Amino acid sequence: MGQEMWSKGTRRQARRTDRLFLLLLCALMAVMPASGQALAEGAQEAAFGREAADALLDIPQEELLEETILDPGNVPEFVPWLLEVAAAEIGYKEGPRSYTKYGEWAGDPNAEWCAEFLGWCVDQVDGKYDTLLLDQVYPKYSGQNTGRDWFIARGRFVYRKGNCPQWGYQWLWGEDQLLRKNGYIPRPGDWVFFSYNEAGDTAHVALVEYCALDSSGETVIHVIEGNNPSSVQRNAYRLNNSQVLGFGISADLVGTTMRSGNRGDPVKRLQEGLHEMGFLGEQHITGTFGSNTKAAVAAFQRTLKGKSVSGIADMETQNALIEALAKKEDGQPETWLVVE
Repeated sequence: MGQEMWSKGTRRQARRTDRLFLLLLCALMAVMPASGQALAEGAQEAAFGREAADALLDIPQEELLEETILDPGNVPEFVPWLLEVAAAEIGYKEGPRSYTKYGEWAGDPNAEWCAEFLGWCVDQVDGKYDTLLLDQVYPKYSGQNTGRDWFIARGRFVYRKGNCPQWGYQWLWGEDQLLRKNGYIPRPGDWVFFSYNEAGDTAHVALVEYCALDSSGETVIHVIEGNNPSSVQRNAYRLNNSQVLGFGISADLVGTTMRSGNRGDPVKRLQEGLHEMGFLGEQHITGTFGSNTKAAVAAFQRTLKGKSVSGIADMETQNALIEALAKKEDGQPETWLVVE
């Protein structure tokens, strides 16, 4: 559960705003390459395979000119800094044998470097603005699935289809309905992960710059990315692109169903809440959803009128626990059975 959403959660709705469109358009014109192209030219590099090329957005340029930029709501203060650093790298090209300064920074100068580029940008922000983003808000990683799993373990990965494998359905904090497919609109600063196989293995990652509605009303994700095919560039993808797997997000906005076998920060926060309410002994706050946590969840569910008892911490259970904790904090006494 969210560190700040136990007592209150807010879904930031994307909305149209002409004023923001003008402001962002001016900003984009200031940093856009001379060509002004929003879409990548050329095919995806061979490492991505034939299916990777299908991920490129195939929209006529004139349709992009008719886009309406979506208001992202409040974003963390470091996001404009990160986008500024990334935009300044547009046009950088890899050298012989795929050499890049981003790969060198990460320890492998000849690596496939989409993730290394993003990590390098985060590190530049840390150095310039004295932030602590790398390994805290964003991962430093190389290799398939590592970045996705890093975000999942911190409760900050949103699957485009709204269902996290091995965990369960997802929702936005403060909401009482599950996320539908394409229900989460990525925000500036999010990382968008792509998969080109049915197993859902990650093969590419890019930085979300902004989202917009095209002339047909479909959501388009505008990104800055590296290693596609061999340079840093802007690109655009439809949200409903089947190769968009999900998003690593920079803020704690999403709740995820938890069950036996899950591990990570969300599980630990769930356990802390159950302990605070007297359902779980402190020694069982481990970050791993085991038999004791399942029993504690089931015990709490028995206190909820009309709630089926499963031992799975679904949306209804987590929201009820948040409400119970808020009442306890407000001084309304409750008595619970501690599960040792």
